[in-house]
Amino acid sequence: MFAIIVGGGRVGSYLAKSLLEDGHRVSVIEKRAEILEKLEKEVEGAKIVDGDGSDPQTLEEAGANKADLLAAVTGKDEDNVVIGQLAKFTFKVERVVARVNNPKNEWLFTQQWGIDVAVSAVHIIAKIIQEEATLGDIITLLKLKKGKISLIELNIAENSKSVGKAIKELPLPPETALITAILRDDKIIVPKGETKLQPEDKILALSTVENEESLKKALL
Repeated sequence: MFAIIVGGGRVGSYLAKSLLEDGHRVSVIEKRAEILEKLEKEVEGAKIVDGDGSDPQTLEEAGANKADLLAAVTGKDEDNVVIGQLAKFTFKVERVVARVNNPKNEWLFTQQWGIDVAVSAVHIIAKIIQEEATLGDIITLLKLKKGKISLIELNIAENSKSVGKAIKELPLPPETALITAILRDDKIIVPKGETKLQPEDKILALSTVENEESLKKALL
């Protein structure tokens, strides 16, 4: 994959390093001289472009006409929206991700404005708090299928109703929840119908979002 990152601050540099470590090609656009100097030293392997990411010529120099993904992660929401629009509608970038700095501006970050994925730190933290408050022992690890399916972790306590029961005996939500793995001590157990749960097991499960609570009731 070839990715362009606009904004070379802490978020942009970390993202660039992560993508490079995964074997992807990366260009980083930045216009601040002091940040450019740091990028040249710290982000080895990336193409560093000195310029304004909201300028089409700068985007073209960075390779936007060949990019698979563009991430606009500057500290200004108005810039990120403009960059996203240019990437999507002028350069036809398949996937555009944009950082939302002010939650009040989140309504602008939509596909209509060229943004496929909007990332707001405030929104993410609020969502984690909400999930922790409502689901307790369920930790959401990953969202799939545009947020409709979750990969979740559940911790089995000594007093959990599922302790000592085989998976086939549990009232799991039919066709909407699947136990994919059990972490027990330092071992990974591929579960079968006859597998019995023990205290301190960590359960990894796939579930539709609406059935997370039913899964919790069946196991905890």
